[in-house]
Amino acid sequence: MNILFTICGRSGSKGFKNKNLKKLNGIPLVYYTLSAIKLYQETHSDDSVTVAVNTDSQELMEMVYNQKAVLNIQEIERKEKWAGDRAAKVDVIKDTYLKCRKQGPFDAVVDLDITSPMRRPADIEAAIRSLKDDPKCDLVFSVVEARRNPYFNMVEKQQEYFRKVCSSHFTTRQEAPAVYELNASIYAFAPEFLEKDLEKTILEYNCRIVKMMDYLVLDIDSEEDFRLMSMLIEYFGQKDAELGKVIALAKEL
Repeated sequence: MNILFTICGRSGSKGFKNKNLKKLNGIPLVYYTLSAIKLYQETHSDDSVTVAVNTDSQELMEMVYNQKAVLNIQEIERKEKWAGDRAAKVDVIKDTYLKCRKQGPFDAVVDLDITSPMRRPADIEAAIRSLKDDPKCDLVFSVVEARRNPYFNMVEKQQEYFRKVCSSHFTTRQEAPAVYELNASIYAFAPEFLEKDLEKTILEYNCRIVKMMDYLVLDIDSEEDFRLMSMLIEYFGQKDAELGKVIALAKEL
């Protein structure tokens, strides 16, 4: 297969300033993502892998170019209209794909979020496999099982009082439909989907999921998230062999 991996990281951030340039436990944050791609490439030697970094940050590109993973990396300049807080990420991914597709044709476009670095090559493989197994599937995204359920123990304000988000008569959580949280780590798109004029949010198209362990839910959007991620990735890097390999290679880059 011919896989395009996209890494999208704009400069600045209102939630956590310059979060894409941070070093997590002494390692540039983006290196965890590059490490996961490299390990995927090593275990899928028949695949052709291209990495495209879409950014308006020269500092981020310098970090990427300084890595030693010997990846085929393309720099895509972030358009100004998609550099703001309200820009939809799918527009950035789509623009990246359209600029790179002459190097294709690609079988899948896989976006890996810099600020959600606790992922394993097997998680990426599962997302791509799920996408390719269903010709009608538009995209696959990573999730974890939700710890709260809108049919049972999540509420919202309705007029003067609070009610369950989704009306139901369930008396135990086990009775409620299974729900999942998107963890922002992996999105695998069918290339032909990104060539469409998207008139709805991506979650309204033909989506499938790949489940990750619930401790892989966190993504970084604040100083507190960063501190917690530092502890989690150190702990689970010792408990989870695959995650440990990602961290070990990231240290070498």
